Amino acid sequence: MNALTDVNNHKLTQHSLLRFITAGSVDDGKSTLIGRLLYDSKGIFADQLAAVSRSKHKRTVGDTIDLSLLTDGLEAEREQGITIDVAYRYFATPKRKFIIADTPGHEQYTRNMVTGASTADAVIILVDVSKVKLREDGGVDLLIQTKRHSTIAHLLQIEHVIVAVNKMDLIGYDQAVYDRIVAAYQEFASSLGLKDVTAIPLSALAGDNVVDRSDKMDWYTGPTLIELLESISVYDEAHDAPFRFPVQLVARHNGHEANDFRGYMGRIESGSVAVGDKLIVQPSGQGATVKEIVTFDGSLDTAAAGQSVTLLLEEYLDISRGDTLAGAAQPATLLKQVVADVCWMSDEPLDLRRKYWIKHGTRQTGAKVTKVDTLLDINTQVRHPADGLKLNDIARINLTVQQPLAADAYADIRATGAFILIDEVTHQTVAAGMIRLDE
Repeated sequence: MNALTDVNNHKLTQHSLLRFITAGSVDDGKSTLIGRLLYDSKGIFADQLAAVSRSKHKRTVGDTIDLSLLTDGLEAEREQGITIDVAYRYFATPKRKFIIADTPGHEQYTRNMVTGASTADAVIILVDVSKVKLREDGGVDLLIQTKRHSTIAHLLQIEHVIVAVNKMDLIGYDQAVYDRIVAAYQEFASSLGLKDVTAIPLSALAGDNVVDRSDKMDWYTGPTLIELLESISVYDEAHDAPFRFPVQLVARHNGHEANDFRGYMGRIESGSVAVGDKLIVQPSGQGATVKEIVTFDGSLDTAAAGQSVTLLLEEYLDISRGDTLAGAAQPATLLKQVVADVCWMSDEPLDLRRKYWIKHGTRQTGAKVTKVDTLLDINTQVRHPADGLKLNDIARINLTVQQPLAADAYADIRATGAFILIDEVTHQTVAAGMIRLDE
């Protein structure tokens, strides 16, 4: 009973934390918005504020503090007034803890946005009202980066999308313009398949509807941004998924004694496990029974997704790093031919003649791209035939791997449905992928 309580408490602890990212085009105000959140929610220290106010790269008028400098940490970012790398910031309110990833807007840094989005529960898509094109027919042309980042959010299955229509102060807080922009985004979101979309009119620079409610937009009756972030319900569906435990390390000590210790260390990526459970070792297919679940604080009767544990088995089996322990009733699918959606992250284009390393969970093995099936057009969401990939392209590809992967569809279990491709010469990550089954 105590172990079950520990698992439930672990779930509650996880739910009190929200990971979110900001995304959008260049100069849409992403860094300023995060700076405003930190500033108005008292999430920065006095010495940080003093350092920012003294910065020689101030880009504001008069004595107004340039809040974007709170996240633009690189010297090049402060000089150019852009975000290049992913900046992580932490803050808390009485209701919740937050981890923010401020991601770049430039197309050339899309790979950085993918990195920041890979662990996010929610995304704030900023739309700059001064940049969108208002057509004479009443429609609105959204920027390509708004569409690109929304597409990536959909591919990575970020459940909650907040459309922050920023810089409302530049158009006199005009509700009609706001409504047109929201309608255009909702239409695009529907074509993508995004479901949980909430729009908020705000001004990050002035602080309207970020933490404090704006008296300049009395026509808006919804929550402020911080109220919405505090209220988002985040449930990690990995708890309900089949058990998956990629083995990171085999732990042994006192190997010459009668009570030889052999444990398999790792993080439970999905599902739960209890003493006595029947498991299957993948890819070998050997059966196993859980003898003990060991942690730093002692042994448990049961453990769940998100916990790092050491599993002891009744049987003596040949198990090593890269293997996966799965529930015997619902094992992973063993794949040597992989179909996946990828975002190409390398300056060097894909070379179908070359071999790459694929990193899937704790397993790394050789891989070869056998075919580029289709290339996704960000504007139209239509897939076209292609024979190559270049930086920031999003495509469906076919892979052949040297050793079988114990995998699931990314839509079912993120951890065992995701992978990266590594250049075997330069050791640079060239692509991030999401496995698709039955597609």
